[in-house]
Amino acid sequence: MNERKRPETRAEEIRQAIERDIFQGHLRPGTRLDEEGLAARFGLSRTPVREAILQLVHSGLVVKKPRQGAVVAPLDLHRMVQMFEVMSEIEGLCARFAARRMSPDEKANLARLQDAAGRMCEARDLDEYYAINRAFHDAIYDGSHNEVLKDMARSLFARLAPYRRYQLNHPQRVEGSFHEHGEVMAAIAAADPDRAQAAMRKHVTIQADIFAEFVSIMS
Repeated sequence: MNERKRPETRAEEIRQAIERDIFQGHLRPGTRLDEEGLAARFGLSRTPVREAILQLVHSGLVVKKPRQGAVVAPLDLHRMVQMFEVMSEIEGLCARFAARRMSPDEKANLARLQDAAGRMCEARDLDEYYAINRAFHDAIYDGSHNEVLKDMARSLFARLAPYRRYQLNHPQRVEGSFHEHGEVMAAIAAADPDRAQAAMRKHVTIQADIFAEFVSIMS
């Protein structure tokens, strides 16, 4: 890994690598994350490693414990289900307001993001697709023109981001995500708040089979 990259870029790469290890079952709940060992693994100083761990703590994948430091968090299945339930309602409301309030320029930007996502979907570039996916959702939050709702959506998105990213590794999930985005965008373009809300709620709701596989890996 290149030490000359921006610190936030290095931290992001380390965070993603640790996320993959957690989701693939290489780092089990309760496993301690050793800063020195991780710094040696990535050939970096401990500063970006600390930043990556802080990001993981914020998302809930890692917890800080007295005398142990950072450890992989136990899976709280009940809480995760509740978070996804709330997320689907919040994002559905964002889409509903966006369908009523988005300007023509904002709708055009959403269409540009969808076109870019389509290219990444065809290229099977999951990292870039996820980045565009996040920008797509962010554009809808902005399009709601409700500051309170935007803050709530962004906060919860950050907490659930690792789980939503994980789903993209499953066969046909990227294609499914892209198609669902298209349904949301079409409803917003048509200024149909009911359809936009329903499409977004459907999109955000976690897939039962993917969730079941994740639980089997983490348990």
